[in-house]
Amino acid sequence: MLTKIISSSFAILFVNLFLRVEFFECKNSKSGLSGENSLIWGPGLRTNIVLPVRYFFIQAVDDAGNNFTTSAGAKPFRVILSTVKGDHVLYSIDILDRQDGSYIVRYRLHRSYKDLIITVTYKNKNVGSSPYTLQGYVYNDKCNCPALSFSKWLKTMGCPSSYKQIEADLKPWKDGFNMSQYASEAVKRFSDYGRHSICHYKIVNNKVFRKCYGEHIGFKMFSDAPLLSLARKVVLPDVEFFINLGDWPLEKRSVNQNPFPMFSWCGSDETCDIVMPTYDITESTFEMMARVSLDILSIQGNNGPAWENKTNLAFWRGRDSRQERLDLVVMGKKHPKIIDAALTSMFFFPKDEKKYGKLVKHISFFDFFKHKYQLNVDGTVAAYRFPYLLAGSSLVLKQDSHYYEHFYKELRPYVHYIPFKRDLSDLLKQVKWAREHDFESRQIAENGQEFVRNNLMPTDILCYHAVLFQKFSKIILSKPIVDSSFAHVDQPSDHDSVCSCQRKKKSNSIRTEL
Repeated sequence: MLTKIISSSFAILFVNLFLRVEFFECKNSKSGLSGENSLIWGPGLRTNIVLPVRYFFIQAVDDAGNNFTTSAGAKPFRVILSTVKGDHVLYSIDILDRQDGSYIVRYRLHRSYKDLIITVTYKNKNVGSSPYTLQGYVYNDKCNCPALSFSKWLKTMGCPSSYKQIEADLKPWKDGFNMSQYASEAVKRFSDYGRHSICHYKIVNNKVFRKCYGEHIGFKMFSDAPLLSLARKVVLPDVEFFINLGDWPLEKRSVNQNPFPMFSWCGSDETCDIVMPTYDITESTFEMMARVSLDILSIQGNNGPAWENKTNLAFWRGRDSRQERLDLVVMGKKHPKIIDAALTSMFFFPKDEKKYGKLVKHISFFDFFKHKYQLNVDGTVAAYRFPYLLAGSSLVLKQDSHYYEHFYKELRPYVHYIPFKRDLSDLLKQVKWAREHDFESRQIAENGQEFVRNNLMPTDILCYHAVLFQKFSKIILSKPIVDSSFAHVDQPSDHDSVCSCQRKKKSNSIRTEL
C-alpha cells in the first residue's frame, strides 16, 4: 500500500518537475524589469473584502513579457495609499519579497475611508493597471459593519461552498440534533475542574454570548476572536456550539456511540472532535503587523537564503513536550553532520545535560530557513509550527502522527513534504534520500509553499471558520436561546478608528437566508 502511495505521489511530483523545467527554460531572461508589464492582483484591491491586514501581490515581469523567477530587488516597487478627496490616510504597510519574482504588499488601515486609491509605481511610473480605486467605503477591521447576506459575502471572499474536513467532521450529525439535549451532557463530561476547560457559545442576532467551564479559561480570548471578527464583517446565522480550550481533542466516543459535537483546534484519528483552524494561525492572521511578527505572510518574505546557499542540515529547535523530541536530540548528537537538533527549554522531562546537551537560546523562526531540511515533530499534540514551515523555502520532513490540523488531509506525502515514522526509525534514511535527490527535494519544498499560498492565507482562515459555522448551524434543530448566565462578548472598541457604517440594517425577522 505504501509503495502505491509513494509511486502515485512521485508521478505527480515528476509532472511538476517537468513543468518546472519548461517554466525555467522559457522564463530565464536578462531583460530589465518592466513596470508596465508587471502584474498586480489580490483581495487587498477589493472594497468589500475586509481583513485585519489587507494584501495583494505583484509579479515582476521583464521587458520581453517573461516573469521574473528570482528577486527583482529588495523593494523595487513603491506603494502609496490616498483617497479621491485627498484625505490623509493612516496606515501601516509592508512589502515582502518572496524571492521568486513575486511580492506581497500588505497594509493595515487604522481608519475607514471612502474611495481609497492604491498607487503602485516602479521608478516613478505606474505598475500594471495602477492606480487602483476601491470605490465606496473601505472599512477598517475594527469597524462593526457586517454585510447583510452571508451567501453573497462568501462569494465575495471567494470561499468554497464546503471543505472535505468539515464534511467529514459533521457527518456523525448529518441528520440533525437538538443542542439543548446535548448541552447538559457536555458540561458533565468535559468541565472537570483542573482537567478540561470549555466554552459554550451562542450567536444570536449576530451578537456573541458565552459561558465557560473549567479552571484554565484564559484561552477564551482566542476562541472569541474569530467570532467577533466575523460578526463585524457579516451577519452570522444563529448558532450555538462548545469549544474546547485545551490542546488535546476530547470526544473519544466513536461515531456509533452518539459522540458530542465538540469544536477543537486539533483532531486525532481516535477522536470525533470538529476541527477548527488552530488558535495559533488564527491569532497570527488577526494580529499580523500588530502584536504578532510571525505569520503566514511574514514567513514568505523571510524564508532565508536561496536553496543552493542553505546548509545541508536537517534542523529542529523546541521544548521537550514529547519523547520523540528527546530522541531526536540524541540522534542529532550522534549524527551532527546530518541533524542539528537542540532543546530550548525543558518542562515535561528531567534535565539531563549529559544525554541531551545544554539548552540553547531561542533563535528567530526566520533563521530556521538557513537550512534545507526542517523537521516537524509533534509536541503535546500536532506541532502548530507546521504551516509556517511549509510556507518557508525549505523541505519539510514530517513525523507520522494520529494528530491533525484542519488542512492536513489535503496534503500529499512526497508531494508537499517527506514523511518519517513516528519512532524516527527511518528519519536518517529519509534525510539521506533528500540529500541525494536535491532537485526533487527542492520541488517538494516549492509544492509545500504553493499549498500554503492556495489554502492557508488570511482569507482562507476566515473562510474556513465561516463555512464551518454556517454548516453547523444547518444541522442544529433547536434555536439558541440566551439566558442571564451567559455573558455578552463585546466587540473591541477602537476610539482612534473612524467607522461610519453605511450598510442598511436588516430586521431580525428577515435577517438571514440560511
